Amino acid sequence: MLVLSRKLKESIRIGDDVVIHVLSVSAGRVKLGIEAPSDVGIVREELQPLTDKRDGSGEPAKRAG
Repeated sequence: MLVLSRKLKESIRIGDDVVIHVLSVSAGRVKLGIEAPSDVGIVREELQPLTDKRDGSGEPAKRAG
């Protein structure tokens, strides 16, 4: 696991197509913005088992857009 520290308004790039932005930090919560191509599935980890059961494919659900 790679662990990175970022401050407000800083970003992390994953490959050529995915950028994660730190939008806000408040009261122990971090708000992230994710830029990615529409064919990249993005799902919160705690929802992954639910997503797997719904589509039966084992793949994350594709995001709307």
